[in-house]
Amino acid sequence: MKLRSLDHVDVKGKTVLVRVDYNVPLDVEAGHVRVSDDKRIRASLSTINHLRAERCRVVLVSHLGRPKGPSPELSLEPVAERLGKLLKTEVHFVHSCIGEEAEKAAAGLEPGGVLLLENVRFHAEEKQNDPGFAKALAKVVGKEGFYVNDAFGTAHRAHASTRGVADHLPGAVGFLIEDEVERLSKVMRRPERPFVLVLGGAKVSDKILLIENLLPKVDRILIGGGMAFTFLKALGHETGKSLLEADRVEAAKTLLLRAKAEEVDIVLPEDFVVAAGLRPDADTKVVESRAIPADRMGLDIGPRTAQIFTRHLQQARTILLNGPMGVFEMDAFAQGTAQVVHTMASAEAYTLVGGGDSAAAVERFGMTDQMDHVSTGGGASLEFLEGKVLPGLEPFLVTQDATA
Repeated sequence: MKLRSLDHVDVKGKTVLVRVDYNVPLDVEAGHVRVSDDKRIRASLSTINHLRAERCRVVLVSHLGRPKGPSPELSLEPVAERLGKLLKTEVHFVHSCIGEEAEKAAAGLEPGGVLLLENVRFHAEEKQNDPGFAKALAKVVGKEGFYVNDAFGTAHRAHASTRGVADHLPGAVGFLIEDEVERLSKVMRRPERPFVLVLGGAKVSDKILLIENLLPKVDRILIGGGMAFTFLKALGHETGKSLLEADRVEAAKTLLLRAKAEEVDIVLPEDFVVAAGLRPDADTKVVESRAIPADRMGLDIGPRTAQIFTRHLQQARTILLNGPMGVFEMDAFAQGTAQVVHTMASAEAYTLVGGGDSAAAVERFGMTDQMDHVSTGGGASLEFLEGKVLPGLEPFLVTQDATA
């Protein structure tokens, strides 16, 4: 996949509408709303700084949360304040994202100035990819304006600010998206072998397309998390009260057969940490995967499985993690995920983490900086690895011999 990027376009002096992903957590400290985690804001700085160096007027648009109309508690104003501190310059803010107020604010920017518009999801037309709303967004930067999509985390959404606006302005992808695509493509193009795919999370249904797309490329698939029980059921094992997608058992059987035909080793858990219910203080014990009691549920891979997974990971040269091994948010069920994450961090392999829960787990165990890449896009990274063309990237696809 080759995309038209900022490296290949002339934006000098233009007014540029930049779709960023500032869906960041907020909290209140001494009565003041502030950003509690600014990683996503920092991830946008390279693109913003490049545009400022080109004397562009930079107009940023983002969503925050899932509002059902205008919601003061989900205003992006605190984000503008944090961004200004990171850029060491004033970031202007308006309580609208379309219309006269936004247009005047954009037109009044000095070269190199930065403006953040209000939460685009205050308008239902955003998620509907309403053509009129997309046109109104484009109008904010004028007829000679330019569009940059640098929000990989929403690139799988065909919304007005991620897809529709590209029909009204010339555009390119920013440096964050360019980097994401390059790093994710590395494991799909020519991964160094052995290539180990580690899958977890709740549902097989969420990972079927991923498995099908990567089966020809991987050497081994390690499966933990709730999805493991559907595969174990496909092998005829009892799973107690564990999470189970009964309507995906046949699909799991098919995947197991296909993996065998492709000579890909699927490694399922041999033991689990089980409990009667999902509680931090639950009475836990370790049982064989073939002997889960009828009144208990598996909530983490067991210690023997963690050791087996560790051996495979230590032999790998490429590792992709998508999904935790258990309910890592609770200490009682976090050990399996923690061991996988720490093993990846120390492995002599290219390590890539995709998916929101996976990124959260890596962050919890303090290993984010030890991975080669932790994707900023949860659903977007999953769909990209499934082989889909993301709506937010499609307008910028170019052929190998095309010039921007």
